[in-house]
Amino acid sequence: MTQRRPSKQIDALPKTPIVLVVDDDASVREALSSLFRSVGLDPKLFASTAELLQHELPDAPCCLVLDIRLPGVSGLDFQTQLAKASIHVPIIMMTGHGDIPMSVRAMKAGAVDFLTKPFRDQDMLDAVAQAIERDRKRRDREKSLAELRGLFESLTTREREIMALVTAGLMNKQVAGQLGLSEITVKIHRGHVMRKMGVRSLADLVRAAEVLELRQAEKSAAQPSV
Repeated sequence: MTQRRPSKQIDALPKTPIVLVVDDDASVREALSSLFRSVGLDPKLFASTAELLQHELPDAPCCLVLDIRLPGVSGLDFQTQLAKASIHVPIIMMTGHGDIPMSVRAMKAGAVDFLTKPFRDQDMLDAVAQAIERDRKRRDREKSLAELRGLFESLTTREREIMALVTAGLMNKQVAGQLGLSEITVKIHRGHVMRKMGVRSLADLVRAAEVLELRQAEKSAAQPSV
């Protein structure tokens, strides 16, 4: 009897959202851990930002619940560091000493919410749900963009030239004249581009070019084809 292989669908199962909690008060960390576990979230607890930095960010939808007053680097300063490093984890700020300037600075820097201790459990859960949904959408956008870039990388240099010109609004005859090709050659290359990019219409190809920010940039950077 042969051993049955696990179904590949297992890889497609949704990953449990993770909540990163940074607070130097152990009782607060444990209370939040219990709260998040009660609704099916996976909390990861840290006493400081330095401790958090010793771990890689999870490969799953997540958010950061961050105390604003911490030993060493403050929550606000850590928020700034993450932004400079292009790390876009949604942040929920919390503090026992909140004031308007802190709240304004945190929200302007992109915080999802700013909760003053003691806060209601439901307020925290609502903020976390919003933050995780924001992160899930960001991850989906980045995955789609990576897939689109992969398709674009599969194009030859000539196909990229033609894609840039066609999506900029040029007709086949105009593309042929600009590149010194026959119109039939342009049509053949254009068909290859459509197939490789996985699109069925010019409108879809134009949308792909807009996402990739192609336009005439590809034209100026194009290299001679062999």
